[in-house]
Amino acid sequence: MADTRILPNTPIEDSYETSPRTPPQSTTPRHSSLVQPSQKKKRKTKAFRVFRSVIRSFPIIAPTCKMGTLPIGLPEGYRGTSGSTRVTGTVFGYRKGRVSLSIQESPRCLPSLVVELAMQTNVLQKEMSSGMVRIALECEKRLEKDKTWILDEALWTMYCNGKKCGYGVKREASEEDLNVMELLKAVSMGAGVLPGNSEVEGTDGELAYMRAYFERVVGSKDSETLYMLNPDGSNGPELSIFFVRV
Repeated sequence: MADTRILPNTPIEDSYETSPRTPPQSTTPRHSSLVQPSQKKKRKTKAFRVFRSVIRSFPIIAPTCKMGTLPIGLPEGYRGTSGSTRVTGTVFGYRKGRVSLSIQESPRCLPSLVVELAMQTNVLQKEMSSGMVRIALECEKRLEKDKTWILDEALWTMYCNGKKCGYGVKREASEEDLNVMELLKAVSMGAGVLPGNSEVEGTDGELAYMRAYFERVVGSKDSETLYMLNPDGSNGPELSIFFVRV
């Protein structure tokens, strides 16, 4: 049976196996204490959920990002602007499953955004070990009169460090997502493993996570960026996530 302890500061070991595995569903806490974010998002329709399931079946493929050169991260000494806010970001997933990104106003809030990325968790771990990861999520520009914000899109083409790797898909938070957020409610920053699929022995049954504060910078309705914030004086990995219309 899998270890049931939460280990916020346990290092995550890299895995190089790439065979796919479908993550099982966990049981949601019967009485969740997570609260609604200040701006509750509208629920998606059944048609959207069908469209999302079709997109998720697409293979992970891979040429180059249309954005050109991406900035590495926040400028040294950056202290935020009127167009930026601090949010809690969590990347998590089974080692051989696709990794997800959850954005919360705080660790005690329900997710305001969940995106399933076109990468397996062990692949992202390997990229993070190099010290710098830049993820671009692109979609086509809309008509000028269209007021849809970039984070309200359902689908983005995804690039990691300039290489196309498939599609990022926005989805409603699943029962398992909410269970993860509930377990990590007291964790503001850290990385480790959570109890996952007890039927699978070893590390394959563990759900790996990394949580940090992110600076959310809103450029316009066509551009938003999330910069991971390392503790002062820390030389940890850098992660930047760009949502942009091109």
